[in-house]
Amino acid sequence: MADVETAQLETMAPHDGEGDDVSTALTTTNTEVAAPGERKVKKIIRKKKRPARPQVDPSTMKSEPPPQTGTIFNIWYNKWSGGDREDKYLSKTAAAGRCNIAKDTGYTKGDKVTGSYFCLFFARGICPKGHECEYLHRLPGIHDMFNPNVDVFGRDKHSDYRDDMGGVGSFMRQNRTIYVGRIHVTDDIEEVVARHFAEWGQVERIRVLNTRGVAFITYSNEANAQFAKEAMAHQSLDHSEILNVRWATADPNPMAQKREVRRIEEQAAEAVRRALPAEFVAEIEGRDPEARKRKRIEGGFGLAGYEAPDDIYYARGANAVNPVGRQGLELEEEQRLMIEADQVEREEAEESGIFSSSTLAALKGAQASVAPKPAPKASSGPLVAYDSDSD
Repeated sequence: MADVETAQLETMAPHDGEGDDVSTALTTTNTEVAAPGERKVKKIIRKKKRPARPQVDPSTMKSEPPPQTGTIFNIWYNKWSGGDREDKYLSKTAAAGRCNIAKDTGYTKGDKVTGSYFCLFFARGICPKGHECEYLHRLPGIHDMFNPNVDVFGRDKHSDYRDDMGGVGSFMRQNRTIYVGRIHVTDDIEEVVARHFAEWGQVERIRVLNTRGVAFITYSNEANAQFAKEAMAHQSLDHSEILNVRWATADPNPMAQKREVRRIEEQAAEAVRRALPAEFVAEIEGRDPEARKRKRIEGGFGLAGYEAPDDIYYARGANAVNPVGRQGLELEEEQRLMIEADQVEREEAEESGIFSSSTLAALKGAQASVAPKPAPKASSGPLVAYDSDSD
């Protein structure tokens, strides 16, 4: 901005008398305005959620009654019962669709409701509703917790598995492993199985039996195993095989049982770490160098060459060996005396009966203060010892 200067001429009024003169003064004023600094504007880019797309055309969906495979039709479960039935897990009919997580995932009406279940038809790849569906169209996560009596799709579990290990499953066991049969065995079968089943969640362990054409896939989360079981039923891998997906039975291998016990212990330890302060956890795990020095000095309790184990050094309570563990837990002398007096009185009451010693002493004093009444005099006369039947 260019500088602008203005000159103001001030004329002094003439005074009376000789030597009157006129003086002028020139004043310069700077009207420069500093340019405002550039303001930094931070742009917050919010990624717009994508609505879930319909997986199939609704006009192609036909509601046909199930084929008759029994003698009684159950209108509640919409299937036949009794007699010979065709097991869908043993049939060799390919699935009608397949879920594509990358394209089909999106928000639905179920995202607005807390505790919504996952869409079973979305897992099978045949949901025609899209974002109008009242169930979730995404993969289960570690924060999706449901009642152990139902699965992620809201179906009720049973007390025991079916004979063919199909169906919803059992609430008596947390099963994270699924069995996959009818696999077309190739040289890279392990890589093929891992690539297809890793789409449905974090895989913890995969074991493929090449000679039998079966595989066992263990997921880190049980909800992902439930989702993968429905998503991969009657699907195919890189060939035209039709997979038979069921729940896996308990592994009788002792190494597998030890591994499961170790996993449960690690989960419990992680829960304890989250509940306790970080400083205390670092001291217990030996990651704090100052705490290690302090334990080496204080853990000897004045004994040369002795170092107390962890269960003694970190014990807390009124009877702890470590004085630090008794801080704030010592009883006052008055409270201790009251507890001892109460204990003595309780022991005396147990020996004498239901009354305490003080109560019995009060009863004896009251008995002594009451004077006994004189016995009535025996009557004498002619009717003494007279008696009749009417009396």
